[in-house]
Amino acid sequence: MFRENSKFRRIGGISRVLIKHGMGDTAGRLFRRNRDQTEEDADGTGLSGKIAFPDPRRIRLALEDLGPSFIKLGQLFSTRADIFPPEYIEEFRKLQDSVTPEPYETIRSIVEKDLGKTLEEIFDSFDTEPIAAASVAQVHSAVMKTGEDVAVKVVRPGIDRMIRQDIRLMYQLAKRIEKTFELGRVIGTVNLVKEFERTVFQELEMPIEAGNIQKFSEFFRLINEIHIPKVYWELTTKSVLVMEYIPGIKVDQVEEIAANGIDPKEVAMIGLRSLSRQLMEFGIFHADPHPGNTIVMLDGRVSLVDFGIMGYLDDETMHQVANLFLGYAEHDYDMIMEAILDAGLIHEDMDLKNFRIDLKDISEPFYGRSLLTISIKDVYDQVIRIVLKHQIRLPRNLLLLLKTMVQTEALGKILGSDASIFQVMRPYAKELLERRYDPERMLQMIGRDALKASEYLRSAPRLLHKLLSQLATGRHRIELSLAGFKQLDKQLETGVNRMVVGVIIAASIIAGSLVLNSKQTVMEFTVNFFGEQTITLTALLGVLGYTIATVLGFMLIVQIIRSRKL
Repeated sequence: MFRENSKFRRIGGISRVLIKHGMGDTAGRLFRRNRDQTEEDADGTGLSGKIAFPDPRRIRLALEDLGPSFIKLGQLFSTRADIFPPEYIEEFRKLQDSVTPEPYETIRSIVEKDLGKTLEEIFDSFDTEPIAAASVAQVHSAVMKTGEDVAVKVVRPGIDRMIRQDIRLMYQLAKRIEKTFELGRVIGTVNLVKEFERTVFQELEMPIEAGNIQKFSEFFRLINEIHIPKVYWELTTKSVLVMEYIPGIKVDQVEEIAANGIDPKEVAMIGLRSLSRQLMEFGIFHADPHPGNTIVMLDGRVSLVDFGIMGYLDDETMHQVANLFLGYAEHDYDMIMEAILDAGLIHEDMDLKNFRIDLKDISEPFYGRSLLTISIKDVYDQVIRIVLKHQIRLPRNLLLLLKTMVQTEALGKILGSDASIFQVMRPYAKELLERRYDPERMLQMIGRDALKASEYLRSAPRLLHKLLSQLATGRHRIELSLAGFKQLDKQLETGVNRMVVGVIIAASIIAGSLVLNSKQTVMEFTVNFFGEQTITLTALLGVLGYTIATVLGFMLIVQIIRSRKL
């Protein structure tokens, strides 16, 4: 009962927000009782033809007012440029999840409850004011008893429960949106909520973020220009993450970076090399490299922080991305098309000729230009335009990759870099492709494939026995539909008929020859044809055989010539 009351209160709150932002008609459509909606749809035209999808700015403002869950949902929308029109993407990108921080006493109680000790027992000092506050968590600086500076990230209390409640409501809204708006059906709002549900709870699990930090620390342990903060695992729980505090300068503070004797262009190159390694060596990338998450340390190193949003690439996708980058770097459209085909983004049934033309049209204007003169955002917009035109659905990780490249390019421009992202990635892509044909790696792949094949062979008898058992008991039946047999039947019939005619022709010729060459005569009679002539019946039958063979042979030749299948 309490849950139902809470649900109705939330619906009422959403309705008020929609009305506040001029979407009262939308609220009425979404929350009207089903029977009322059915009456209006009785003519069969549906609602989609009677109401337009709301203005993108109004949607963005409404999402901001609806709170953390809906802000996070809108931020997910901003990465799905393959399904949302450009004007909506621009608005969704403006969504900010900075909110009023939780009181210090609330944060204190969470930390002490999770760690089982008082703050004074764990830390030498703990700042009461957060250094960052977002919709999911907030961060406080502290000093360990050992003197180490740390950052303490604490998940907001009750955020898990609130998001779960909102997701249940989102599913209901998504279903109604698909019924109400044509665009809702096209973009698949229910699937978007499912994707949101899969990803949002990972940001609430501090051990997951700690694990991501640990992975990056291992990957970059031999690379001096990148620093990854240390994780204090003994102080990390479901709701609390304690990690090394990184002092330094935000990457967009160019004057301050230069004032400390650090070359901003070199900082940009470090960022490009870091992204290249993430994509071409590690198969995992930091998917939110905005200025607040990229710190320039005073010794010139660059540190990444906030590992809540990550992208993952398996081996196959890494090679496809490498081929794509290498194809662009070497101006090789055959390699580019092959990489896109291998990735399953396009298929043979599409109009590949026109797709290639469109791909070349959007790519050629960018060749030979430096990063300063190329906007990756423009490239991104062109890519999305061709994606929408050819109705291609991009996987989420590739969309995250495009978004990450846009953000990295933006940081490069802020730092005054004139480097080409494709040229920087080129050697890493080549090395990745060369590693694929390393003998040791190939043996590993062969061994893995052999193991998989042996598993298939071992399970085949069991699966066959199961299938035959089900057939014997009548629980399943096999229906064979062999397409093309009617045409084959017709072709066989024609061929057999021609063969029979050929046999008759051959038999008539042989029979005629035998009769004409026979010494025996039957029924001689005289005819007055160019004088009196004596003709036997055997000779007449021989001539008749030759005549039949000639006529049939002529007809057969004409039929074969007309069929154009000599």
